[in-house]
Amino acid sequence: MVKPSFAERSVINHTDYLTNGRIVTSAATNITDTHVWTADGHRIAYDYLVIATGHRDVVPNTKTDRLNQYKAENQKIQSANSILIVGGGPTGVELAGEIATDFPDKKVTLVHKGPRLLEFIGTKASNKTLRWLKSRKVEVKLEQAVDLNSSTLDGSHVYKTSSGESIKADCHFLCAGKPLASAWLNDTILKTHLDGNGRLMVDEHLRVNGRANIFAIGDITDIPELKQGFLAQKHAMVVAKNLKLLMSGGVQESKLSKYEPGSAIALVSLGRKDAIAQFPFATISGCLPGLLKSRDLFVGKTRKNMGLQA
Repeated sequence: MVKPSFAERSVINHTDYLTNGRIVTSAATNITDTHVWTADGHRIAYDYLVIATGHRDVVPNTKTDRLNQYKAENQKIQSANSILIVGGGPTGVELAGEIATDFPDKKVTLVHKGPRLLEFIGTKASNKTLRWLKSRKVEVKLEQAVDLNSSTLDGSHVYKTSSGESIKADCHFLCAGKPLASAWLNDTILKTHLDGNGRLMVDEHLRVNGRANIFAIGDITDIPELKQGFLAQKHAMVVAKNLKLLMSGGVQESKLSKYEPGSAIALVSLGRKDAIAQFPFATISGCLPGLLKSRDLFVGKTRKNMGLQA
């Protein structure tokens, strides 16, 4: 949104890398023991199934529409003098950092309902992030929520917070947590395999508990760990190995790969050159962790892993 040209490399068509397969662009609506049904009427048979629906995010279906969406969001930023960001997780923090870096004259306000930014990592990393944002003149308001409808009622561009404060902003961006995309499973054979938070319960091999041929990976699993993209990729590697073994036939349970959650690791970019990194042994901020992520946000590495030109 801050630099639309970046999306040319980071938005990837599935057909670019999934060259040996069939892509159906439709919402899944039901699962039976043998088939998956989609919203547009497809009935797809399976021997093995992997559920990877993650969090619900309403986005355009085509690359062109997605790029146009980013350009429109960028135009909002370009034309605004003041910008409100709601949500102090990694998305909100990274967006605030990029806007403050590329457009230092714009007034940026970040509002977060929690007591500190980046609550999923340690307080040391949160405090360093807060200091970095404040040094770039980002106004951070904690333990407050925003009524996003309050500005549209009278067209004043003034947003009301839960503490009674008023924030004037020409536009806003909602960067709060998205809901899990698991509600559809309540009408399927997996409805009893969801925990109280709507996540699929899986075993050490990432199979849905009690289901020999159904796996789950990514945010939708009940694995007690941070929900991060690179961990979802680790899930995928384990499941891919297990599927190969199972499809070869006659595999003993002991031969299946196991997924073992590791210690929490987080890397959040701050502007174009800096980042905050939390490792099991230390928390580091500045240009050193920035070299790891902020330069291209791992897009080049991801494209290479997909067999695409970096």
